[in-house]
Amino acid sequence: MRKDSNHHDPVTPVAHSKRRTFLKASLAATAAPLVLTPGKTRAQPTPLPPSPPTTPWVEDLPNQVTPLTPLATLTPAPTLNANIAGGECGRAPHQRYAELTVPGKAGTPLLYQLTAKENPAWLFNGNNPYYPPQPIWGYEGNTPGVTTPGPTIHARYGQSVICRIRNQLPQNHTGFGSPEISTHLHNMHTPSESDGFASDFYSAVQGGVTLTAPGTFNDHFYPNLYAGFDEFGGLGDSREALGSLFYHDHTEGVTAPNLLKGMFGRYMVFDALDTGDETTGLRLPSGAYDYPLSFSDKRFDSGGRLTFDELNPEGVLGDKIVVNGKIEPVLRVARRKYRLRLLNVGPSRFYEFVLQNTGGTIVYPYTQIASDGNLLPAPILNQLRVRIAPAERADIVVDFSRFPLNTTLYLVNQLTQVDTRKPGVVQSPGTRVLKFIVDRQPPTPDLSVVPSVLRPLRDLPSASELAALPVRTWVFQRNSGMWNVNGLFFDSLTARARVTRGTAEIWEFVNPDNGWQHPIHVHFEEGRILSKSVNGVSLPIPVNERGRKDVFVVGELMTVRVFVRFRDFSGKYLMHCHNLTHEDHSMMVRFDIV
Repeated sequence: MRKDSNHHDPVTPVAHSKRRTFLKASLAATAAPLVLTPGKTRAQPTPLPPSPPTTPWVEDLPNQVTPLTPLATLTPAPTLNANIAGGECGRAPHQRYAELTVPGKAGTPLLYQLTAKENPAWLFNGNNPYYPPQPIWGYEGNTPGVTTPGPTIHARYGQSVICRIRNQLPQNHTGFGSPEISTHLHNMHTPSESDGFASDFYSAVQGGVTLTAPGTFNDHFYPNLYAGFDEFGGLGDSREALGSLFYHDHTEGVTAPNLLKGMFGRYMVFDALDTGDETTGLRLPSGAYDYPLSFSDKRFDSGGRLTFDELNPEGVLGDKIVVNGKIEPVLRVARRKYRLRLLNVGPSRFYEFVLQNTGGTIVYPYTQIASDGNLLPAPILNQLRVRIAPAERADIVVDFSRFPLNTTLYLVNQLTQVDTRKPGVVQSPGTRVLKFIVDRQPPTPDLSVVPSVLRPLRDLPSASELAALPVRTWVFQRNSGMWNVNGLFFDSLTARARVTRGTAEIWEFVNPDNGWQHPIHVHFEEGRILSKSVNGVSLPIPVNERGRKDVFVVGELMTVRVFVRFRDFSGKYLMHCHNLTHEDHSMMVRFDIV
């Protein structure tokens, strides 16, 4: 049964003149790309001069990433309904809050606070004079100082969280980006009012059209329950657990520039299987040896300052790969196993990473244990490379005990790319992005293991059950130089699909063009790839894509069919291309769960 994905369901009587007024004001103030600009479909991107020369391996990353500590209180105290009088933006009430925050479910929430602010003097490449101290935007935790990535949060299933996100970005800033924020926890199973919807953005003076008022903060309710708790009771279906997530700004029209300026951080979720403790559960590498690595492509002008053209629907491909906020940093490791959680922050570059010796002549194997936010059913052993598109994640385990002390290794990107449209070919030896130095013995024995079985998958419906499901087709294309879905641009007030809560559908993602690739992200729920084809010819599904995913790379002339359930919460959610320039230029859809 086919569903009409072009159907428009107006969902609110808010006047569009209000939205036009805001967009006009935003453009005047920030030059944000919130008005579509014409262009030729086949026009080639304008070449940009390269970034200034960098000095490699001059900054060390910390030996471990310490998670943010919860707070005893928040002032003012969190409330079920938006505390507009106390400065909160006009969000909807927290869904199912009283029902879920009880023992045996999500419990009394832990309290966290993140503050979006500017750091006026960030160093991307140490004291390299070509890269002077410069402003970035990011998130501040409990101690003063904005970093990119922002603080890492460690959460647990069955323990809910209220995360207050304050906006103290400068309203009078210069350069690209826009000082309104809407923070999305990608891809947590959260109520829609806490999902970071694109037009739920806020500042003290601006509020998106899906809010009732601006504000200086927003309290996000993260129940940290498995998907399917209505169906299975208790905490839900543990087979649906997520692990490696990240939060990031999702403001309509300026997601790419705001992320490029630094507005993201990591959020890890643990449970009785993936415990964060090497002596329990799966016993995966944990603590100091569970290390998040985030990669972002950036371009700098002749003065060494971060630059971006947010009005260009082609965007800007970065020629410098920034790792955890630094260009070509060093990570010193102990002789033992590490879990490295790789994240492609974007905005547009794809990566294919290998672990290489100093001569570039040997590539060392590692084990992949997770794809996107999810542990695989079984580890993929002896992997020599892993490819990640924007917003994709891959968790790998590297055993550094194989190497003598003082060994130097490099994480190398071997995937070429010349524009924002799609990756090129794999080419050796590649570009070094991170240097590992095995510089010490571990202080205690390595108790971690990689077991042969990780997290089981729920069985797919039978062939006859799948055949009876509704099918929605989403075509990602470019017309008159602009990105769109099914020939339509994003409208935050219009639901392009209305899905009944507790049901499942097949979503068919189609790329009819051979000039670009689209990493498609569905908010709120994971999906299972049923099939991939190019020009009608079936392709095998790669082993690392056979688990649950929330980003689906739709290559040239490709169709990807995905099985998705929609459970537990209602409201407005998003589906979009996670090439952030495509997203900002309207390759995004609102869908409602009703």
